[in-house]
Amino acid sequence: MKIKENLFNQRIISIDALRGITIFVMIFVNELASIQNVPQWMKHMPADADAMTFVDLVFPAFLFIVGMSIPFAFNARLIKGDSPKTIWTHTLKRAIALIIIGVFMVNAEYGYDAAKMIITPAFWGLLAYSMPIPIWNKYPKDFPLWLKNVLQYGGILVLIALYFIYVQDTGDRGMTPKWWGILGLIGWAYLFTVIYYWLVSGNLWAMIAFLVFAVVMNSLNLIENSFVQNTSWLSFIAGHLTHVSLTSAGIIISLLFFDRKISSKINWPVIGFIVLFTVTAVLLRPYFGISKIKGTPSWTMFSAAICTALFYFLYWLMEVKKQTKWSEFFMPAAANPLLIYILPGVIYYFCKTFNLHIIPGYFREGIPGILWSLLFSIIMLFVMKILNKYKIQLASLRFQVSSFRFQVDELNRKERKAIRKVRKVFYKKLCEPCVYNEWDI
Repeated sequence: MKIKENLFNQRIISIDALRGITIFVMIFVNELASIQNVPQWMKHMPADADAMTFVDLVFPAFLFIVGMSIPFAFNARLIKGDSPKTIWTHTLKRAIALIIIGVFMVNAEYGYDAAKMIITPAFWGLLAYSMPIPIWNKYPKDFPLWLKNVLQYGGILVLIALYFIYVQDTGDRGMTPKWWGILGLIGWAYLFTVIYYWLVSGNLWAMIAFLVFAVVMNSLNLIENSFVQNTSWLSFIAGHLTHVSLTSAGIIISLLFFDRKISSKINWPVIGFIVLFTVTAVLLRPYFGISKIKGTPSWTMFSAAICTALFYFLYWLMEVKKQTKWSEFFMPAAANPLLIYILPGVIYYFCKTFNLHIIPGYFREGIPGILWSLLFSIIMLFVMKILNKYKIQLASLRFQVSSFRFQVDELNRKERKAIRKVRKVFYKKLCEPCVYNEWDI
């Protein structure tokens, strides 16, 4: 895979802003889910409703941002001089981490037999949510190695113990992926997408073809007795291709914005894709409806259209008009998205374990509950600002840099070796301070 020379060499703050806004809204709607008597437009729509709310857009927006970040993340590692083995080790570790965390989160919610477990389900959930923090924390370089090993390997041993402690409501010991959880679904979508992106060297047309394939497979998997639905391994892949269509859409839009030599005032290809996403969603709606729960293609394509339009506005506002100060409010979430997603669960299970009732019942329904959910989301941003200050960040960071304008293929072996050394020096001195988030992932 070759370096993409046209990707910007500065941080794309509009991507960070979209990520920060998405995470903020995600924390808000997750807290709001526990509030009674809220309007339907502030909740997920039922599976058979043929509709979607802004709540149904949060998960697709996160997948879309994962896709937008992938070209920059790969480019950064190529410039750094990472070998394919290093890149794939990193990719697999990221995907597996998300899948594992997702499965533990789902099993903490339901499906256990509390009477047969040697610890309470609440304490089990507290440990399951807490252990990813020491395991995947991004420790500073001067952090004591022995303490890092104790925290990481100790956390892994606790997760292994939790697996065997868990007793299902069927009486079986050990967890099962009842479903993969939000993080697990992101992990699978990330894995499928980056494998294909690598195989086609990030080619725009190949990614467009992959998006079409994902939408077709998603559609076939929803048709009763189709060959895709009746073939278990195909149905498994097609189910994840539902979410891959959103990460692929993010890659396509990212390439159309940033992987080009000359930028114009109006990005007509991007506008064309907004129209294409919308038309596809409208045409498929009579057959499958709009449903986040079912994962219909109309839901993914409407989401892709909205996310693209929203990012275009942020790009115009922040990259063109340079109106960026307002986004500082959301940046703590953008800088540490995985931790801010996990932390509310840690707080919830901590309170449940020790039977703490911090919030009066008055704030658990209606307008007071909505206001509390908003306040809780703001508090979480300030908490993340403090944690970021003290370098408590889960290892989900990438670097965004640009490539050098030269043809390595035209150089001899000795010159290539010298160029690789220059790349590494350039990366270390100039690019490492520019942190680019990915979970991106």
